[in-house]
Amino acid sequence: MTILFPSLSSLPLKKLIQPSKSLSVFIHPISTAHAKLSIGSQIMNPTSSSSSTLTYQVPALDSDQMCRVADQTFDRYSSNTVNRKGKGTAIVWFRNDLRILDNEALFKAWASSETVLPVYCVDPRLFGNTYYFGFPKTGALRAQFIIECLADLKKNLMKRGLNLLIRHGKPEEIIPSLVQAFAAHTVYAQKETCSEEVNVERLVNKALLQVKLAPFPEKSTGQCSTNNPKLQLVWGGTMYHMDDLPFSTNTIPDVYTQFRKSVEAKCTIRCCFKIPTSLAPPPSVEDWGCVPSIDQLGLQSQKVNKGMNFLGGESAALCRVFEYFWKKDLLKIYKETRNGMLGPDYSTKFSPWLASGSLSPRFICEEVIRYEKERQANDSTYWVLFELIWRDYFRFLSTKYGNSIFHLGGPRKVERRWSQDQRLFESWRDGCTGYPLIDANMKELFTTGFMSNRGRQIVCSFLVRDMGIDWRMGAEWFETCLLDYDPCSNYGNWTYGAGIGNDPREDRYFSIPKQAQTYDHEGEYVAYWLPQLQKLQKDKRHFPEKSYIEQIVPLKYGNPKKHQSQERAFATRQTKGFDR
Repeated sequence: MTILFPSLSSLPLKKLIQPSKSLSVFIHPISTAHAKLSIGSQIMNPTSSSSSTLTYQVPALDSDQMCRVADQTFDRYSSNTVNRKGKGTAIVWFRNDLRILDNEALFKAWASSETVLPVYCVDPRLFGNTYYFGFPKTGALRAQFIIECLADLKKNLMKRGLNLLIRHGKPEEIIPSLVQAFAAHTVYAQKETCSEEVNVERLVNKALLQVKLAPFPEKSTGQCSTNNPKLQLVWGGTMYHMDDLPFSTNTIPDVYTQFRKSVEAKCTIRCCFKIPTSLAPPPSVEDWGCVPSIDQLGLQSQKVNKGMNFLGGESAALCRVFEYFWKKDLLKIYKETRNGMLGPDYSTKFSPWLASGSLSPRFICEEVIRYEKERQANDSTYWVLFELIWRDYFRFLSTKYGNSIFHLGGPRKVERRWSQDQRLFESWRDGCTGYPLIDANMKELFTTGFMSNRGRQIVCSFLVRDMGIDWRMGAEWFETCLLDYDPCSNYGNWTYGAGIGNDPREDRYFSIPKQAQTYDHEGEYVAYWLPQLQKLQKDKRHFPEKSYIEQIVPLKYGNPKKHQSQERAFATRQTKGFDR
């Protein structure tokens, strides 16, 4: 495998100061109650002798099937009866909402105008370095995923009579120039919550104040009216709308269960926005620009040659929902299989598309409800919504706690000594700790851009508890690698895992022997990612002694029984998932 990222030893450890920007998944900690993995054993574990080189495409549909499923889904969410009464030109600035279905910013731009100009800015800051430790901010696998999302968005817009204008540069420079050139009265965009993204919004708004458009005559009076361009930010990306919460931002509960029970009792999830059958006409544009290549982003192509290969784009996202819910009928056993680690179907795998905004959480909710009506409702169907509420919760918490989720002490300003030992961190990052369960998960992360919910919690616990390493190093490495990276979920989960999150009860240790025994009893997962272990007896794969590399550190708690009572107590309170 070609290593695309420089060694940590060659990267400067930046001066540790308070961040003024966001760093963009974990997704969140879960119960240690024993999952009934036997139900999904065929789902999770490849059994062929050549399984060590098996690659899974997600979704596993051919191109014709994908086109058919996507078109059918769009048809169900299309409408010919939506009235369009707007005038002039509006711009829709795509950000982390790379979809057509249930995109309120796109709908409002269309309804308020005669022509819509869809724009995506390839912001060079997204391909710089992380804040503290200088890792690549966007790794090659996520960059390729975003490229595929843009190509699919452009294709789907063209099917509906529009196109996607792609420009390279900072939005605060590109958007105002387009407003001036097209005399656009409004720029619509999805509202973000973390400071990097919010700062870009402020810069765009500030630049728009300098734009002077020619006055246009009012039809009713014949007099001229000034047309001041505006930035209209639209809340999106969550299942529950911010405006519908039964509490203010500052009073969002610090305990998830309290939040969940409150919103479930007092809030209604809004319906998805219908798509106009035609979004035409497009404005007259000489050069719409091309979807960038990986080279144009300053990155080296990285191919997935093992594990799961996710296809980017809204079409792929809609097909994955169809595949998991309807074709394979796996929704009904989701709760029993969700703690798996091997294969594409132990969990929904929706998170990469949710993070890029290629998939609406409200659409998932509506599909769950449809499944419950047409097939069955049980704990598993509810649990998908339960996980989406967790995702919402971290997004809303980021508005409450701001940059403190990126600070060393977290929202509670916990004072704790952390190490930044480069040798220990590199062994964790490269999957060379001597603990197969850690090493297999880290190799999967680098190879595919994905790691299971269970795996994320285990490697986080090992880094911060057994190694004592600064949790921000782990969070920033996840920022580099994860396909499903978003700042709210990633840093929310890392602060929980490090014991410095907003809920002081969330502070526990994951015992590697216990996790291995419960979730990879026969060592199939570690043998898949560490082929040298395949020849060993199954009960020797997790602790192969001299048949594997030396352990880099001793476990803080080598006896899993010491923590069983703690984990049972935690399991009675709540569960959380990382990668749904």
